[in-house]
Amino acid sequence: MKKIIKKIVKSLKACYDELAHKTTWPTRAELTHSAMVVLSASLVIAIVVFCMDSVFKFVMGMIYPN
Repeated sequence: MKKIIKKIVKSLKACYDELAHKTTWPTRAELTHSAMVVLSASLVIAIVVFCMDSVFKFVMGMIYPN
């Protein structure tokens, strides 16, 4: 049981060391830029899906009138 606990503690220390000392975190400007790219891409995809849905609804309305 002690070996398992020692392995867990060693693993947690290694994880902390990597996150605290070896990981390169983005700057605030990089993070803001990435967020804007994701927001813009999401907006474009939403507009494309809306347009496709509208066209599909129009075509289906022409084929199957109420």
